[in-house]
Amino acid sequence: MPKPKKRKQPIVTGNSNTSIAAQSCRNTIREYHVLIKRRRQLENNFEEHDKSLKEIEYQIETLGGLERYQQLSSLGQREERGGGSEKIFIDWMKELNLHRVHSGDHRLRLLEVGALKPDNYQTSSSWIEWTSIDLHSRHHRIIQQDFLLLDPMEHGNKWDAISLSLVLNFVPVPIDRGHMLQLAHHILVSGGLLFLALPLPCVANSRYLTFDSLRLLMESIGFVEKRQRWRQNGKMGYWLYQKITPSKMTHSFSKKVVLRQGNRNNFAITLKASSAGLITPAS
Repeated sequence: MPKPKKRKQPIVTGNSNTSIAAQSCRNTIREYHVLIKRRRQLENNFEEHDKSLKEIEYQIETLGGLERYQQLSSLGQREERGGGSEKIFIDWMKELNLHRVHSGDHRLRLLEVGALKPDNYQTSSSWIEWTSIDLHSRHHRIIQQDFLLLDPMEHGNKWDAISLSLVLNFVPVPIDRGHMLQLAHHILVSGGLLFLALPLPCVANSRYLTFDSLRLLMESIGFVEKRQRWRQNGKMGYWLYQKITPSKMTHSFSKKVVLRQGNRNNFAITLKASSAGLITPAS
């Protein structure tokens, strides 16, 4: 007789007994993403800046502000709803036998970007030494730091692994997304790993990005794909990349190029190479 599936429990807020429907939670998070993206666009468009920006700030505060957004995102990672994506990352690293290579004083140095909880890797603390950062820290063990503002000299070739789980899609400008990926490559050691988790529609239903173009873009930066996981009509996609010597760029990613027609989203990643070989944000 097949074992009955364990039913997922509804999300419950920390300060009330009211259950929040999962779909309502996702819709609210999506609304935050749209508003923050519009805010960033307006910050770069001074002509219509003041009035529209104030309206967006008001709408964000009406939703509960950034603190509420982080709370909802954290609830979505609760164990009864399947937990966070770090489980996939840990499993993939174990498949590569990294848990046997790293231990004691030589633990794997992991940078977790966009951390909502400080203990995501606690179960693997015997072989992982992790540092958690976020734009707006909610815990004293999470460093408040903008990843894009990390000093590339200080962090160059420092990290064995980096997690960008639901981070790249939160960056509103395509050129900054490219800069984030290039910076990750720069601060990883040779052979270091990059874990990337994105809402699947960012790749599966974008007019500017496909699975093939994502692979080519990552190869142009200097990454080779080691693992990927997603399912048709699923909500999330996961990729594991390894840092290699950058190959000669054979495709241009300096601007958005329409790859598919139809009713699709506008998620895109663009690159801008500097003389130092790093990707820098557009001026």
